[in-house]
Amino acid sequence: MPRARGGNKRQESRKKIMVLAKGFKGKRGTSHRIAKQAVMKALRNSYIDRRRKKRTFRRLWITRIGAAARLNGTSYSAFIGGLERRGVAINRKMLADIAVKDEHAFSALAEIAKGEAVKG
Repeated sequence: MPRARGGNKRQESRKKIMVLAKGFKGKRGTSHRIAKQAVMKALRNSYIDRRRKKRTFRRLWITRIGAAARLNGTSYSAFIGGLERRGVAINRKMLADIAVKDEHAFSALAEIAKGEAVKG
């Protein structure tokens, strides 16, 4: 029978799971059998939530842009449509940031979107 080489693979694979389960409460962090299930669920949720975070931020940006657009006498859809017609290429993240931090610049963008001339 050949000599076994390469160390204890089972122990290594269990250690990987327990490292990932570090900080879990109760047996989820100490028992390999239960920790394995908890780690699989945690990894699945982290994968899903990385995508969900993008969705959530886009909703937030659209809400902020819509509120600022209404303050300037237009709707969100008319504002975005007007910017696209005039070739203004600013993404929603930047538009939301401008809406929160610089109301005058957003007002100027709203005037551009409406098709009116921007004053001074």
